[in-house]
Amino acid sequence: MMTAKHVFYSGRVQGVGFRYSTKRIASGFDVTGWVKNLPDGRVEMLAQSFEPDELDAFLEDIQTSSLGSHIKEREVNSIAAQPGLRGFSIVA
Repeated sequence: MMTAKHVFYSGRVQGVGFRYSTKRIASGFDVTGWVKNLPDGRVEMLAQSFEPDELDAFLEDIQTSSLGSHIKEREVNSIAAQPGLRGFSIVA
């Protein structure tokens, strides 16, 4: 069964390559989803995996990467998986 997380990052998370770095980190994990900038300055992400540990490791990697210093707050919500998502993409 697939596990999915809906995440909001706030802080200095726009204009620092956050989305591109997140996509690069995702390529090292068995996760699908997307990441996008929000008009209010936050970054929104949906990530899912068949392996809950894989998803947790991906989220942890974002926190411990160079992006971590830009993140002030992180809000993580478990949500229903989104069938049909392929790969990990940046959404405009």
